[in-house]
Amino acid sequence: MSMRPPMVGRFSSSSFTNIGSASSWFEVYASFSTFMMLLRTAINDLIPLKLRNFIISKLTRFFTDYQPNNQVSLQIDQFWDGSTNHLYYAAKEYIPTKISNTYKSLKVGKISKHNNMVLAFDGKQVVEDEFDDIKLKWRLVENSNNGDGFDNPKKEYKEYKHRSKDYDENGFVLSFDEKHRDKVMEKYIPHVLSTYEAIKAGNKTLKIHSMQSGPWKQSDLTHPASFDSLAMDPDLKNSIIDDLDRFLRRKKLYKKVGKPWKRGYLLYGPPGTGKSSLIAAMAKYLKFDVYDLDLSSVFSNSELMRAMRETSNRSIIVFEDIDCNSEVLDRAKPDKFPDMDFLDGIKMGKNMPPRKFTLSGLLNYMDGLWSSCGEERILIFTTNHKDKVDPALLRPGRMDMHIHLSFLKAKAFRILAANYLDIEGNHHSLFEQIEELLEKVDVSPAVVAEYLLRSEDPDVALGALVKFLQDQEIVNEETSQEV
Repeated sequence: MSMRPPMVGRFSSSSFTNIGSASSWFEVYASFSTFMMLLRTAINDLIPLKLRNFIISKLTRFFTDYQPNNQVSLQIDQFWDGSTNHLYYAAKEYIPTKISNTYKSLKVGKISKHNNMVLAFDGKQVVEDEFDDIKLKWRLVENSNNGDGFDNPKKEYKEYKHRSKDYDENGFVLSFDEKHRDKVMEKYIPHVLSTYEAIKAGNKTLKIHSMQSGPWKQSDLTHPASFDSLAMDPDLKNSIIDDLDRFLRRKKLYKKVGKPWKRGYLLYGPPGTGKSSLIAAMAKYLKFDVYDLDLSSVFSNSELMRAMRETSNRSIIVFEDIDCNSEVLDRAKPDKFPDMDFLDGIKMGKNMPPRKFTLSGLLNYMDGLWSSCGEERILIFTTNHKDKVDPALLRPGRMDMHIHLSFLKAKAFRILAANYLDIEGNHHSLFEQIEELLEKVDVSPAVVAEYLLRSEDPDVALGALVKFLQDQEIVNEETSQEV
């Protein structure tokens, strides 16, 4: 006796041809719903949750990554041959500008010292862009800089315990129709880069980067100094601003004469004369990030080259207090630190090699072959004792402009007093007496500023300053008589 299979859940093409009423349609719907419920129950019972999620993720990625044969993909990694890929950071800033109100997946945050909320591209949804009738798609890829065939900068930091969080960043993939390849490379990519520069110039929060026995670490540059607030001789201030403006507009000239687009400044003078404030004012005026490099933390020429290679274009690189570094002292004078290499080796431990950073390595970066690594850069060296610095560092092409920040004199004092005391019309009965004393006494702007902060009453603050300057004048006279 043959057994007929149950009819529940079975339907064939003939079933559809015999459907002639609403009740028949309902039977088909009920059968199909029952079948789907049984299938769903079977899947949930037989396949573990982790395996189901894995299968779903693979299917999702397959359909997301699929693209027709006529599509071209450009992968943009954070690093290229061991150096920073500036196109990556340009894309990172550019993509959020193309996120519309219909975009459903975003990262949002509020950063200290930022007034507005910050939006970021999280990669869960493709971002579409249109440029000259070209449709383009941006998506995020994970760990794109691993195993890319180029030098991996992570290897360079394996001796350090702390690595920069930027090394865990992702990369981007840009997709478009192959027929637009030339226009994308020649127009769209430069458009992304120029948009990035405009964003940085208009809304950028300046950063200061520091490096001490490891990769660069950054924080916001919050120094309040500006050219308007600097207590500096107005003629010197204007000459610095003019020099900066001339540097910015001479890109074509530098290229024409075959020189790297960079300029070097030497800031020298006694402590407290405003070297750090001038650097901050220059950074704000140019809208350049600052890289503050402590040469005492550099232990080899290769490490110096690596650190310089990771600095960005449109930046100020600062080498502070170079007279405190034995490698840049005048070689014609006796070495005050003859055993520095040996002591360095002891300080850093038995397994740490002696110091190998050399003056020639620094000079090679300033105007040798390595000087072309990057453009539109300002190099600033500071020192309290210019006469101690090796003349090889001081010549034009390395330090193009020498800026002497001296003790406070009359013109600069007027600016300082106006900033601190808000004196109406910038006139006071004690100004002339103070200015006469400043011509006789060497005192730094930092010392005078301290007296101006002691009271909000201009008469009290300036009276205390007069008393201090008079005491200093007496001390100077007594000292000269003893000599």
